[in-house]
Amino acid sequence: MLPPMNAKPEEVLYSREQNGPRLEVLGPHVERSAEVLTPLALQLLASLHRRFNARRVELLAARERRQEELDAGVRPDFLASTAEVRADDWRISPVPADLADRRLEITGPVDRKMVINALNAPVCAYMADFEDSCSPTWSNMIRGQVNLADAIRRTITYGDAATGKIYRLGERTATLIVRPRGWHLPEKHVRINGESVSGALFDFALFIANNHAALAKRGTGPYFYLPKMESHLEARLWNDVFLATQDALGLPRGTIKATVLIETILAAFEMDEILYELREHAAGLNCGRWDYIFSFIKKFRHHPDFLLPDRAAVGMDRHFLKSYANLLIKTCHRRGAHAMGGMAAQIPIRHDTAANEAALNRVRTDKLREARAGHDGTWIAHPGLAQIARDAFDSVMRGPNQLDVLRLDVNVSPGDLLRVPNGGITENGLRACIRVGVQYIEAWLRGNGCVPLYNLMEDAATAEICRAQLWQWIRHGARTTDGQLVTAERFDRLLTAELDRIHDEVGWERLATGVFPTAARLFERMIKEETFDEFLTLPAYELLS
Repeated sequence: MLPPMNAKPEEVLYSREQNGPRLEVLGPHVERSAEVLTPLALQLLASLHRRFNARRVELLAARERRQEELDAGVRPDFLASTAEVRADDWRISPVPADLADRRLEITGPVDRKMVINALNAPVCAYMADFEDSCSPTWSNMIRGQVNLADAIRRTITYGDAATGKIYRLGERTATLIVRPRGWHLPEKHVRINGESVSGALFDFALFIANNHAALAKRGTGPYFYLPKMESHLEARLWNDVFLATQDALGLPRGTIKATVLIETILAAFEMDEILYELREHAAGLNCGRWDYIFSFIKKFRHHPDFLLPDRAAVGMDRHFLKSYANLLIKTCHRRGAHAMGGMAAQIPIRHDTAANEAALNRVRTDKLREARAGHDGTWIAHPGLAQIARDAFDSVMRGPNQLDVLRLDVNVSPGDLLRVPNGGITENGLRACIRVGVQYIEAWLRGNGCVPLYNLMEDAATAEICRAQLWQWIRHGARTTDGQLVTAERFDRLLTAELDRIHDEVGWERLATGVFPTAARLFERMIKEETFDEFLTLPAYELLS
């Protein structure tokens, strides 16, 4: 077990009874924390924890039981018990006007400069991310809530000490959508009767309790992206949380709107059911492609016939991913919901004109593919891609969305969703997984969850692919295209070589301020352990302050 980084004695910042249970806020003091840890927010959090945490824990246990079935050889299928939901002609409730056109959305963490730049970007919406692109240090979580509150009230500014530039919001800003953490992640700094609260409920409760009135005043509402779900029962839990929250805050039913990321292979078999559970609050579904690939590896990790080739070779043109995207579009449009495309992880390459043009062409091709398939919008990670992505959708989409594109030609079977793509595993692929995995974890442990590496913006999902592929390749004795086995010993040799390369790339100054040894040890442990860690962020979270 690795020792916690910067370990300090826990300090009780807040402790009181909330209608019975004792609620404690622990951790280092963060400036302006009292502005978001308000009595109303903590009261709502305590109420949601009391009512729903036991169900959340039960659903996480159900994930483990489902994994045991998959390990035993059971294959996912569309649920017989919900066939009527899939057959019936129902539709979700109408979405608000500022969610009608979502052709371009930018995503990123909730640091102050990013919030301003994303809201100012020429996009329709900004997904403010407390999840995969945000390292959940206590400081990041609290400052992120402060930053969003300031942005909603248009008081947010940021002064860049290096350049002297002052950042402010423009007259026109993107629609704000917030992504809380997934059901599996705790918030260890807040305890109720000694039990850590859900990170998802913490992020959600603080945001909506503190901002619902200000959002309404600006003519918008509390909109969310919901990550990592694996079943419609998990969507039902979110829906019940929404209903309880609206009652507690005096909001009309249906005020909260949510788009669900279909980023697990099991959720792909329950898209109709997930929309149905949230139909009063649903706004759409999203193709979370990187997490989806990770989920595909993770869920079938014990089966040698589910080995994937190098990450770079697994594009959306592969049959299992194309089938998943087409099914999502067909499902959403039948129900009147937006079908959102996936992330363009490329970032501008300023030092190499030819490489930059090649990267932009890949983005252009990908976004045209999405628009022509019938998606209603797409994601980018960098404002420099906005015009290319917008042009791609504008060339195809004449109205605010493509809900009229019903994709009646699509007929996806379980076999389509489970078809393993062909392709090679290369030594360069092994090395890339190690390099990206170690550097991402190192940045995450320092509090940065959105990391530019080798001309791509990496987040936890892409690091998870690297980690999961190495684990699976070693377990099943995969061979690279040169005929060599992928073994733990080979991994050790490559890890040493790639750490040397990383050191050469980042330089001594960066090494001195980083935590590369800790990151490398954690990465190595997760690769070599017999038991697969469900999420790398769970053991890594224990090292955060």
